[in-house]
Amino acid sequence: MDDTEKTNIYQQTSSPQGTIIPEEVSAEIERPEEISGSIPPDFPTDVPVYQESNNKWMFVIGAILFFLIVFGLIYWFFLRDLIQPLKPPSSSTEDITLTYWGLWDEKDVFQPVIDDYQKKNQHITIAYEKMSSEQYRVRLLARSQTGNGPDIFRFHNTWLPEIQEVITAIPADIMTVEEFNAIFYPIHQKDLKINDQYYGIPLMVDGTVLIYNEDIIKQAGLLNPPTTWVGEGNDVLSAIKQLTVKDTSGNIITAGMAIGTATNIEHFGEIFGVLLLLNGGDFKDLSTQEAAEALELYRKFAEDGYWNEAMPVSTTAFIQGKVAMIFGPSWQILNIKSQNPDLNIKVAPVPQGLDGSAISIANYWAEGVNKFSQHQAEAWKFLKFLSEKEQLLKIHETQSKTRLFGTAYPRRDMGELLHDHPYLSAVIQQAEDDAYTSLPLVDRTFDAGLNDEILKYLEDAISSTANGTEYSAALGTAGQGIKTVLERYKIE
Repeated sequence: MDDTEKTNIYQQTSSPQGTIIPEEVSAEIERPEEISGSIPPDFPTDVPVYQESNNKWMFVIGAILFFLIVFGLIYWFFLRDLIQPLKPPSSSTEDITLTYWGLWDEKDVFQPVIDDYQKKNQHITIAYEKMSSEQYRVRLLARSQTGNGPDIFRFHNTWLPEIQEVITAIPADIMTVEEFNAIFYPIHQKDLKINDQYYGIPLMVDGTVLIYNEDIIKQAGLLNPPTTWVGEGNDVLSAIKQLTVKDTSGNIITAGMAIGTATNIEHFGEIFGVLLLLNGGDFKDLSTQEAAEALELYRKFAEDGYWNEAMPVSTTAFIQGKVAMIFGPSWQILNIKSQNPDLNIKVAPVPQGLDGSAISIANYWAEGVNKFSQHQAEAWKFLKFLSEKEQLLKIHETQSKTRLFGTAYPRRDMGELLHDHPYLSAVIQQAEDDAYTSLPLVDRTFDAGLNDEILKYLEDAISSTANGTEYSAALGTAGQGIKTVLERYKIE
């Protein structure tokens, strides 16, 4: 998605020159005039020795010392913070190497913009490394805390509670809160902010969309995919009934939608999360009636025979033409088309609720700066550079040379560039409509923590209802486990 970390003692050690130090006089001689030759004959010996000169100098020295001490204390406690900001910033040109841990994208995707930045900042070297997704978050934490972590790293939009010990905030002199709000979408503002500071810069936006096979839709006599979950007309349940094809034995040949189970549906947590939020539920409290009703609706599609655990994993089934509609982020389209380029795929927003409310689960990655980095300011400057229009266009263009399409732009002022995109228009529409909500129910983040643990509890709950467990009872068990996970990451 770091943030920059943001005595003088005055001592008087020498005595003034000219101080008169009386000679040592023997204790046996009571009168100094008795020493032959020590005092001129005409010197009045009955006048007492007077040391006004010594006392005067001691007074002056004491006053100076007192003044210096008082001034030092005033400077230390009151003036230091006012004076120091007036000092001109250092213009260090030392050679700096910034280590950048990326995910998913090869080095070639970022190299053109890295080259541009290094030409303008010749003392900076950006060392990009594509990391493996397996145990990525665990390695990030472990290596950062031992001083071997990256300066810049990619993290999932749900991860902030899991990585707070290694991430730092964007300095105000790099990007203010007001600037961030003006540039990026509402979901970025909700996800990447802790208190009054932002902790990451997004280079993309993505979330759950409805991915459908247009050929199957048309063959079933539908003009468009469903736009609502329940109701009359163009709703999910009606569309599924029309799209599902079975053989004479009741086996599913073509399913209308992959929904209703957990073990063979990718992104089942996100689908359940949408239904939960549309029904007014809260994933932090699954003991409510709203939560039980959401699970009942989710399971209905399987219980009514429109999907079952005998079907292939949802994405595989879609690639094979065995299901008309699935849910997932836009990057799933890349996976599908790479395995079956001939599929006629289209994308639509997630169906709305009865009241017209639009909900989708956000699923994207952002860039952050390591708290243990020795060059946090330089790292943030580079990330700000990447988030500018010119660089985002170049990254998107480079991505599109090696795959079907690049990631959706995170900037509000670039949304119109994707309004007619065949695969990303729905992503941008949901971002502009503020339909995205983030929940730690996201599949394939590989966090070995928040998302993975919560999804396991939810998977067990969904599967247990297939074996006869009541919805509320199944969610009650899952809710206790989820509560433990949330407490561990201090999520209220």
